[in-house]
Amino acid sequence: MGPNETINDKNNTLDDYPPVLEPKHIQQILCIGQKQTYELLNSEPRPFHYVRVGRMIKVSKDVFLRWLQGA
Repeated sequence: MGPNETINDKNNTLDDYPPVLEPKHIQQILCIGQKQTYELLNSEPRPFHYVRVGRMIKVSKDVFLRWLQGA
C-alpha cells in the first residue's frame, strides 16, 4: 500500500494521518469496528508497540505501517 493510496470512503490517504495515531485512526485505516480495534490493541503478544498516556493509546504511524506491511 503506497502512501498516496486511498484507504477508506473518506478518500483519506496515509499521508493525511498524523505521525502519532490514535485507535480511531487505526479503525479507519483498517476499516474495522471499534470493538475489533481494541481487541487488536489488547491482543497478546502485542502486534505492534504502543504507549498509554493516561487512558489514551498512541501508536507511531511508522511502527503501525511497518506492521501493516508485514515488516
